Amino acid sequence: MTSKAAVPSGSQPDSPNTLPTNEAAELPKKQGLSTSAVDSVELPDVNAASLIDLSKYDQSWYERGRPGWFVLLWWLVQAIAFPLSPHTLNGFRCWLLKLFGAKIGTNVIIRPTARFTYPWKVEIGDYSWIGDDVVLYSIDQIRIGQHCVISQKCYLCTGSHDLRDPAFDLIVSGITIGNGVWVAADCFVAPGVHIGANAVIGARSSVFSNLPAQQVCWGTPARPRYQREMGRGGDAERGRGGDAERGRGGDAERGRGGDAERGRRGE
Repeated sequence: MTSKAAVPSGSQPDSPNTLPTNEAAELPKKQGLSTSAVDSVELPDVNAASLIDLSKYDQSWYERGRPGWFVLLWWLVQAIAFPLSPHTLNGFRCWLLKLFGAKIGTNVIIRPTARFTYPWKVEIGDYSWIGDDVVLYSIDQIRIGQHCVISQKCYLCTGSHDLRDPAFDLIVSGITIGNGVWVAADCFVAPGVHIGANAVIGARSSVFSNLPAQQVCWGTPARPRYQREMGRGGDAERGRGGDAERGRGGDAERGRGGDAERGRRGE
């Protein structure tokens, strides 16, 4: 049987819940940041009266477009049938969406984790792709053209609130995405936005206003940066993912070619 080591008089045993006596009130300092500068920052008022009264919120005027039981049935089908269906069963998922009122073109690809709030308010053109974890918050119309790519984790939002209204009134406005548009990964598209045909929206951008056709855009808020130019053959291959996701497209493809080939030759 072992005994605990004696603790010298006037000292405390080590504990993860205690600090050394002389250091308890001393915070670590970052280089170039004085404690007095931190102390002098005025904290914002967090206890002011709220400008909005959510008890007055009323969206009784809003029309979902289908009865409540139909909405619940769709949510149940989406929660079970969509995520459990294999990746390759795009036709099955498109069939389900059509069954619930969506307008889906031919050869459309929709991943199992994509989410549609009200499919009867969604229209997707031929040969378009909807990636994993994309959310189409379709409380108003969402129209996606032909040959579009909506990459993973994008959020197309047709609803917001009036920040000037004390009752926080609901605002709905549709989204239209033109033919040949690529919305790269993790983008947010706000209510009422129109994106022109063949535009590219760079990854993690936030789109709050209309964007012109055939422009490469990015940022928060997203802005046009330069015109999208299409190449042929090799140039088009290298341009896959170009500026929106360089690592997957151009530079990565060139790296597989040039550097890898040089490595084989011993260069």
